[in-house]
Amino acid sequence: MRKSRFACAVACAMGLGLGSTANAQVEVNIHYLKQVVEAPPTLSNLDPIPEDLGLRGAELGLEDNITTGRFLGQTYTLAVTEVAPDGDFAEAARAALAEGDLLVLDAPADKVTAVADLPEAAAALLFNAGAADVALRDDLCRANLLHTLPSYAMKADALMQFFVQRRWDDIALIAGDRPDDQAWADTLEAAARKFGLSFGARKTWAFNADMRRNASQEVPLFTQDLGEYDVLLVADAADDFARYISFNTWRPRPVAGSEGLRPVTWHRVVEAWGAAQLQSRFEDLAERPMQDRDYATWAALRAIGEAVTRTGASDAETLRTYMLSDAFELAGFKGRPLTFRSWNGQLRQPIPLVHERALVAQAPLDGFLHQRTELDTLGLDQPESGCTAFQN
Repeated sequence: MRKSRFACAVACAMGLGLGSTANAQVEVNIHYLKQVVEAPPTLSNLDPIPEDLGLRGAELGLEDNITTGRFLGQTYTLAVTEVAPDGDFAEAARAALAEGDLLVLDAPADKVTAVADLPEAAAALLFNAGAADVALRDDLCRANLLHTLPSYAMKADALMQFFVQRRWDDIALIAGDRPDDQAWADTLEAAARKFGLSFGARKTWAFNADMRRNASQEVPLFTQDLGEYDVLLVADAADDFARYISFNTWRPRPVAGSEGLRPVTWHRVVEAWGAAQLQSRFEDLAERPMQDRDYATWAALRAIGEAVTRTGASDAETLRTYMLSDAFELAGFKGRPLTFRSWNGQLRQPIPLVHERALVAQAPLDGFLHQRTELDTLGLDQPESGCTAFQN
């Protein structure tokens, strides 16, 4: 386990006209806990996972909070704990909870729920910035857990809105054989049926050959019996084989999902709505582009900072109540204010649809309406969610 601490203590130099909060001295202690997960072996090492993925987003969020906090008498401290692959994540969380009640968790779903269920965490406010599992926003939700990372369902729905708009009605799918690949594939299939699209053949990719040499021979044969389709979805959560699918399919069709047109939380090609400024600041800090988990940790820190600024408080109960209220909004550089769903704690946010060199579209797309907000057309809407922990 590796632990470090970033801190800023700043005096209240001047007020910004936010009422009583301008003169209040507020200490905000946040702890970022990351479970280091060994990456599975893949066919290519062209895109290694940054060792500081997630951490750099939290650091940038801290810097942004400090920028505002210095004028409001707010002191922000960020502690960082990285737990080795064989380490005890729950024990690390207990140690963090002994120091404060605001935790940002960057870990797989089972680790996240284990921490949320700790007796020490009952009165804490936790942020899930690393697990996209739909179940965490459904029947496995926890009242003390908010989600700044979009769910798989939000990303799948974004893709399906694009397919509906383009009239790509018939879909085929290739999925890897790992559990997370199959979970992503199941979510894509469910989203397709939700939007009334026809879901055809589904095949499992189980090759272990070196596709760097054989893709042009193997992939056409593998995709030959998929039948007729308008678009081919690929579910490859580990970024293992998807890169070898495009331009090698038996039928010349667009590819989407884990390759081709991809739904993402964040990407370097997002430049509108002030995003270029966020991208630039992140690259100055991290010397690499911002990725999904970086954005999710940044959003968690910024959500805390925004709630502290508006309430003048730093305790978990007050901040949670405010974040789940209609008064909370977070400027997320996505063209719309970001808010939390009061029934399962998910942060509403647009989903960019990108390829490697450009932004193609951003969901929700025009024509997909909702009585509350179009953002609720992405992911589990209130009637669809089995979450009961947030009921008063």
